[in-house]
Amino acid sequence: MCSRALRRRCPHCGSAGIFASWFRAEERCPGCGLTLMRGDEGYAVGTYLFNLVGAELILALVMTGLVVATWPDPPWDLLTWASVGLMVVAPFAFYPFARLLFLAFDLTFRPARPDELAPRR
Repeated sequence: MCSRALRRRCPHCGSAGIFASWFRAEERCPGCGLTLMRGDEGYAVGTYLFNLVGAELILALVMTGLVVATWPDPPWDLLTWASVGLMVVAPFAFYPFARLLFLAFDLTFRPARPDELAPRR
């Protein structure tokens, strides 16, 4: 399910077309009809959590890689400004992946019920 989510496909069936734009997801999967926003209004908080953790991991990996690559004399000023820029850009770039990764995580622990799946059109 995670590999499907990282390809921006439905974690449940693998269908494409989940997102109408980078930030706007469809209400249901076009393939299996799974409701993409499961649960109550607090469901989106899980996506935000995955997005924050993902952005922080990206920052840590990139900055560690840059420090190791430029050792013994890392350009600290450049790394400071690059980290600020990356922290602004990474959550926006990672958002659709975070949303689908959280859906995959949720489906792992709460499998889709028949009433959450709409018949194919």
